[in-house]
Amino acid sequence: MKSKLFPPIALVFWIGATTSILTCSSSFAAEKRPNVLFILCDDIRWNAMSCAGHPALKTPQIDRISKEGVRFENMFCTTSLCSPSRASILSGMYAHRHGVRDNFTELPANLTHWPSRLTSEGYDTAYMGKWHMGENNDNPRAGFSFFATHKGQGKYFDTEWNVNGEAGKVIPGYYTTVVTDMALDWLKRDHTGKPWALCVGHKAPHSFYTPEEKYAHTFDSVRVQYPSSAFKLDQKPAWIKDRLYTWHGIYGPLFDWRKQFPDDRPEAVKDFENMVHGYWGTILSVDDSVGRLLKHLEDTRQLDNTVVVFMGDNGLLEGEHGMVDKRTAHEASLRVPLLVRYPALGKGKVVPQQALTVDVAPSILDLCGAKPIENVQGKSWVKLLKGGDSSWRTSWFYEYNYEKQFPYTPNVRALRTDQWKYIRYPHGDGSPDRHDGELYDLKADPDELVNLAKAPNQASRVTALQKELNGLLSAAGLAGSADKMPIDEGIKKELPDQKIR
Repeated sequence: MKSKLFPPIALVFWIGATTSILTCSSSFAAEKRPNVLFILCDDIRWNAMSCAGHPALKTPQIDRISKEGVRFENMFCTTSLCSPSRASILSGMYAHRHGVRDNFTELPANLTHWPSRLTSEGYDTAYMGKWHMGENNDNPRAGFSFFATHKGQGKYFDTEWNVNGEAGKVIPGYYTTVVTDMALDWLKRDHTGKPWALCVGHKAPHSFYTPEEKYAHTFDSVRVQYPSSAFKLDQKPAWIKDRLYTWHGIYGPLFDWRKQFPDDRPEAVKDFENMVHGYWGTILSVDDSVGRLLKHLEDTRQLDNTVVVFMGDNGLLEGEHGMVDKRTAHEASLRVPLLVRYPALGKGKVVPQQALTVDVAPSILDLCGAKPIENVQGKSWVKLLKGGDSSWRTSWFYEYNYEKQFPYTPNVRALRTDQWKYIRYPHGDGSPDRHDGELYDLKADPDELVNLAKAPNQASRVTALQKELNGLLSAAGLAGSADKMPIDEGIKKELPDQKIR
């Protein structure tokens, strides 16, 4: 019997139209939950991009994120060390709270982080690349739908991977290319209608800096000198001079770029130049990778519904104050790039306010409309970008704990305001500091050449900044003896174990 309400043709039309409406509604709902492409570099300096004014590096693909989005010109890590900073980026917490204080500690499996929160709220999530929390563990970590990593630092060529639980798989080729291929393969999968969040963890530009062949000689004609701050150490704490001839000093081995060391001859700057050229060369491959990922999103019409984040885990000293590596509270060690592309946040913006690694998790979750993580210490910058935030921070504190495996940097506690930086070096047992402190007027002296800590006319300022630092530490639960740290055993000359370099 034929339906009097719906003749066959009308019924087909009604069913098709209803299905179309439901499909459109479903697609519209999905579009309201943006995808996330999170690209993390290791040890990339804040200015190692042409959009930040680098005179030699040309990074057009990375620059595109800045041109079409937002660049934070004052972005900082709260601990300048790979594993603690990565844990802070994921969790929104300082190292003393999430517990990853060194490069050998696992991220607690029960700790909520922004990808795990998105997973629980219906996102398809993946991590591929350098994880580096748990030196000898390449197993999949909790909170992701898909996970691929390797043990330790990985290698620039032919790294052995654990791909979603399948361990012992050597994938031939250059690391940056391999991880990008892996990312594109995952993006092309069927995500069953879910929004997705993909984290790509590059090894580059971490030491030992090894460009792929096509970029191995790109900078041969570019001369590089030690920076002027390398020789302005008379007002600095004595430990900085002691570091000059160590693994983390400019006269040391320079991550194997200098074979005969220590070497303080003027002509030995050539080894330093070669090291810097290698570092820059690895970043050119990262730029290629960014271009490939953006092109795929553009070709598949997903780009404008994707929050694209490009950043580094910590800064890198490139000869400043006679140092290489990171860990210290000096600007080159603290500063990291942060670029964000998402149309709702604006186009071509440069943000002057101080943002921190602990702000990344609350900001991504805010953009995705997800439930915030409890007890985070960071703050979402979404309001700041959309219309301004009068309550935004004007100061914050930095923490780093002395490492026996890398005994070249003391315990550090520092305060950075919009204008001033005060650094102290606690001994670790509650006794008076045994290293002189540092004070810099960052507006007048952005390169931190003149230490004002002992200047008579700055005594009251030192007292005020000490009080502010203590107040911030206290608010974070680190008052007095609650701020646990190892005993500073002094700067040592021995090289670190080969396995952990």
